[in-house]
Amino acid sequence: MPTRTTLVCLPFAGAGASFFRPWQRVAGDRLTILPMQLPGRERRIDQDPYTDVGTATDGLLADLRAALADDPRLPRRIALFGHSLGAVLAYELAHRLAGDPGGPALVHLFVSGSPHPAEQRGRRATGLPDDAFLARVNEFAGYTHEALDDPEMRELILPTLRADVRMHESYTPSTDQALPAPLTAVRGSHDELVSGEEAAAWEKVAGAGFRSVELPGGHMYLTESASALLDVVAAEAGVAEEGEPCA
Repeated sequence: MPTRTTLVCLPFAGAGASFFRPWQRVAGDRLTILPMQLPGRERRIDQDPYTDVGTATDGLLADLRAALADDPRLPRRIALFGHSLGAVLAYELAHRLAGDPGGPALVHLFVSGSPHPAEQRGRRATGLPDDAFLARVNEFAGYTHEALDDPEMRELILPTLRADVRMHESYTPSTDQALPAPLTAVRGSHDELVSGEEAAAWEKVAGAGFRSVELPGGHMYLTESASALLDVVAAEAGVAEEGEPCA
């Protein structure tokens, strides 16, 4: 069994690929971290953000295929990780990869900080005025990006954040078929947005093994627990240190 896996990382609302880049140093030789960049942020700031998960999944699949074609060193043994909005993007992308026998091998899906994909939040942020919108998003996430305190940066970031939230809040799963790959749901032990029961409900769509894992922290536990999270990913995906056998 190969020892190297590409961990494809899908961002939470408002985030860019840069959030995940420091993970490569933490992961070491166990994983190759491949952050996916959505339009409307960072190097793609001039592009219109997605407002629909289906369209976003089409774009992400094309971007992933291009990245694998451009760099033959990237392991084609693929695990997907997504947090919150990224979890539903990763889930939809996982189904696309699983349905493509000629594509890269999907070995695991990791969904973080997210209820079962068919669940909808009772309280919503879409359509609220700016201040109320940001307050609601902060309430949901328990986390505010410091850039939103700067009026110029806020004006730049807000349209993309609104598009991401709209995309998440209007999401409905594209399929009710069980995913033919192992699935691990991860949440912060003190997450007040996603309960343990809601995270465990992902088992309903897992068709090849399921595990629910809790790590210390709240909804945004991954901002401080990257090392512990990547240990879980490596263990669950059957990744070994270079030169060691896989479990």
